[in-house]
Amino acid sequence: MMERQRDTSSCLWLGRHDPALGDRSPVPDEVEVLVVGAGLAGLATAVQMARAGRQVAVVEARTVGAATTGRTTGKISLLQGTKLTRIRDLHSAEVVEEYVAANRAGQDWLLDLCEAYSVEVQRRDAVTYAGDATQVAAVRSECDAAAAAGLPVTFAERWDSPIPHHGAVILRDQAQCDPAQLLTALVDELKAAGGTVHEGHRMVRVSLTGRPEVTLDGGAVVRADDVVVATGAPGLDRDLRFASLTAQRSYLLAYSGIEGIGAMAISAGSPTHSFRDVPGEEPVTLVGGAGHPVGRTKSEVVGVDRLRGWVVEQFPDAVETHCWSAQDYSPANELPVAETIAIGSSRLHVLTGFDKWGLTTGVAAAFQVSDRVLGRRPGPWPRSAHVSGKAVLRTLTDNLQTAQVAATDWARAALPGGSPDCKVVGVCTHLGGRLRWNDAEQTWDCPLHGSRFSEDGAVLEGPAKRPLRQRD
Repeated sequence: MMERQRDTSSCLWLGRHDPALGDRSPVPDEVEVLVVGAGLAGLATAVQMARAGRQVAVVEARTVGAATTGRTTGKISLLQGTKLTRIRDLHSAEVVEEYVAANRAGQDWLLDLCEAYSVEVQRRDAVTYAGDATQVAAVRSECDAAAAAGLPVTFAERWDSPIPHHGAVILRDQAQCDPAQLLTALVDELKAAGGTVHEGHRMVRVSLTGRPEVTLDGGAVVRADDVVVATGAPGLDRDLRFASLTAQRSYLLAYSGIEGIGAMAISAGSPTHSFRDVPGEEPVTLVGGAGHPVGRTKSEVVGVDRLRGWVVEQFPDAVETHCWSAQDYSPANELPVAETIAIGSSRLHVLTGFDKWGLTTGVAAAFQVSDRVLGRRPGPWPRSAHVSGKAVLRTLTDNLQTAQVAATDWARAALPGGSPDCKVVGVCTHLGGRLRWNDAEQTWDCPLHGSRFSEDGAVLEGPAKRPLRQRD
């Protein structure tokens, strides 16, 4: 086995490109559309609005793509693990078809943008495979759900890959890209259409008395006709949106020395193993997994090392080059969110819940909001005609678990772990959850709703808007 050489602090994509796509100039006092969040969903929404002639500004707390999009696998696929089976379990066949149609529209739009801006795209088969014999039924179920929704999938007992498997469902001619290149293209297109992107501005409050007003962390107030919040966890407590989402963290490892994967593959069960290749002068293979709800595991390092051990066992010549993580949000009803907040205003819109497949679903969600604001006929979108009992039960279960975590922590009155010279108070500034120390990323993570903070207390992501309080 070759010696591993890794940079555990860097993301492959963001390390290869200049991340400074926006600027830190003041945000205009007034715009027609203000988009909060410069990931793919927010930028795609802004592009749609700007192309239609609206005055658009995008504000981003950190840098463009810093939270999820710049750290994704870059898969642009209509076959998404076992997603269609999970939707079918909660909703009608029509809802599954609408979900596929919406994702197809998002995929087409994104590939057209990539072609226009010379973003490198590789065509690959998408594969959901059975990692062991117990996952075969799930693979066959996904094949049936995808075929019923109109996707030309096939089931294969064996497919040409070195990944250990017991059968697979295959969808030909899907795509993958470098998400950092994609972000650059989105920003360039937005600026060409007259929009602006402003980095280093965090939303801390939204007032809906009359025309929406957004207060930023520097004290500036921006008035807009419409406000679109595309930040993963919306941070808008008035509709309790955070209570219907589960924050999930997963990890990506880049390896040289793994050959012959030849597809975008993901296992159908747990533990999840995800693959894609990255061509170039020094080609690598990405292996993903070790997923967990944010702040609810005893040790993130143990999970990541378990993934590393599995990779080395299967591919003895693999040499690790990069390790990073990303966060996404899973909705209890399995359907993405592109809604107008019903409480307070019809001018406040939310995009979230893409469940790790935002490169297609996020664009489709952007269509929904932009069509609504612009008065256009909306495109396909999965809408359930009834509230699924299973989805309600899942939401209740998730929130009961959240309440149990909160009650247990407070009953124990335990201060969070971490370095003994900690300078911050380990209580989340969102709803007061006791923070857990993430030993893989050296961050403070909230087990309640997924807020994350740097070691010195700065907000990284989640519904929290204020930094941690410093210890006396």
